[in-house]
Amino acid sequence: MSVYCGSHSSVPRGYLDLADAVGSGLAARGWSLVWGGSQVSMMGAVARAVRRGGSTTVGVIPRALVDLEKADPEADELVVVDTMRERKREMDERADAFLALPGGLGTCEELFEVWTSRYLGMHAKPVVLLDLDDHWEGMLTWVRELRARGFASQLALDALVVARTVDEALDACAA
Repeated sequence: MSVYCGSHSSVPRGYLDLADAVGSGLAARGWSLVWGGSQVSMMGAVARAVRRGGSTTVGVIPRALVDLEKADPEADELVVVDTMRERKREMDERADAFLALPGGLGTCEELFEVWTSRYLGMHAKPVVLLDLDDHWEGMLTWVRELRARGFASQLALDALVVARTVDEALDACAA
């Protein structure tokens, strides 16, 4: 399972708790984690929870971010790549599903790429957005407006599953 989420150190504690709950849920299902390889913020919280639950973690991080994002030395496997494009390719190939938690621009970019490729038929893996507290509501409103204006189809919108709880999100990833 590939998880996208925030790596900024100033996120509120509740988001760290959410990442921990997702990691615990992954481990409880016996799933491994493929993530951006950072030990900080939400990225670190989800990875620590997965390992604490007895599952494995595969971090994929560009060389330029090893120090900036603090590559996780506890990762069961840490793959260092040259570019962000290589990072995404590696994560895509290793994942059975994609789950986006709250995050910023990088999370948005990763989400939109796997969502678009799902809609275009380039893969059939679930793409799930966990929107526990309306973090993503502005983006979802904008995407619905794209649909209303004829710039996106309902099929494109349907390629993304929006979940409101951790269990709902993980169930959608298993589908």
